[in-house]
Amino acid sequence: MPEPGHIAPAVFSLAAIFIWGASDFIGGFGSRRTNAFVFTALVHASGLGLMLVLALLLHSAFPSRQGALWALAAGGIGGFALAIFYRALASGKMGLTAPVAALTGAVIPTLVDVRVEGLPGRWPLIGFALAAGGIWLITRPEEGVGRPEGVGMAALAGVGFAGFYLCVRQAGAGSPLWIAACSRVASLLITGTIVVVSRTPLVIDQSRAVLAMLGGFLDISGTALFILASQGGRLDEAVVMSSLYPAVTVLLARVFLKEQFTRWKFVGLMAALAAVPMIAAG
Repeated sequence: MPEPGHIAPAVFSLAAIFIWGASDFIGGFGSRRTNAFVFTALVHASGLGLMLVLALLLHSAFPSRQGALWALAAGGIGGFALAIFYRALASGKMGLTAPVAALTGAVIPTLVDVRVEGLPGRWPLIGFALAAGGIWLITRPEEGVGRPEGVGMAALAGVGFAGFYLCVRQAGAGSPLWIAACSRVASLLITGTIVVVSRTPLVIDQSRAVLAMLGGFLDISGTALFILASQGGRLDEAVVMSSLYPAVTVLLARVFLKEQFTRWKFVGLMAALAAVPMIAAG
C-alpha cells in the first residue's frame, strides 16, 4: 500500500494526464490550416493570463530569484517544444506522434535521475526495453509507405519537454502558479519573437482562436499540476506518470477524427504506454 505522502503527487500526475491529453488534442486539431507558432503564441498568452489571475487572487508567494530564472528557462525551452509538437500533431497522426514525444520527454529525465540516484530495479529496466520496442513499431515504415509524418518533429519536441521538466525541477518549492506563470512569460516571448522575426501574418480565425485559448487554459493547468507532483515526490515518477497523457490524445483522435492504425502500430502504441507504469514502479 502506498504511503499517504505519495498519494497526493500521484493524484496530481493523474489529473495532469487527462488535462494534458485533452490540451494536446485541441492543440493538434486547432493548429491545422494555421501557423503553429501563431497558434502556440495565443495558447501561451491565454495560459499566462489564467495563471496570473489565479496567483493574484490566491495571494501566492512569488518564488525566489533563482527559482524564477529556472522557471523562465523552462518556459523558453518548453514553449519552442510545444510549437514543434503542435506542428507534429497537425502534420501526422496524433495517435502516433503524441506517444513518441511523451516517451522521449520521459526517458531523458529518468536517465538523469538514474545517474544521480543509481540504476533502477527490474521493472523499470523491463519498461525501458518495452518502450524502445514500442517506439520502433510505431515509427517503423510500412511496406510501400515512408516513415509516418511528424515523428521526427515529435521526437525533437520530446527533447524540449525533457528540458522543461528538468528546469522546472530546479525551480524549487515555490508557488506552482507563479512558476507556471513565469515559464509562460518566457515561452510567450520565444514564440512571439519567432512570429515577428519570420514576419508571419497574424491571421487566425475565430474558431481556432477559441481553441487556442481553451488549449492554453488546459495546458497551463496541467503544467501547474505537474509542478505540484514533482515538488511532492521524485521527478522521474512525476514525469513517467504524467507521460501517460498520449492515451487520452489517442482516444480523442480515434473518437473524433476516426484515426486508424495498423495492427503492429497499435501493438507498439500499447507497448509504449504499458512501459510507463513499469518505469514508474522503480
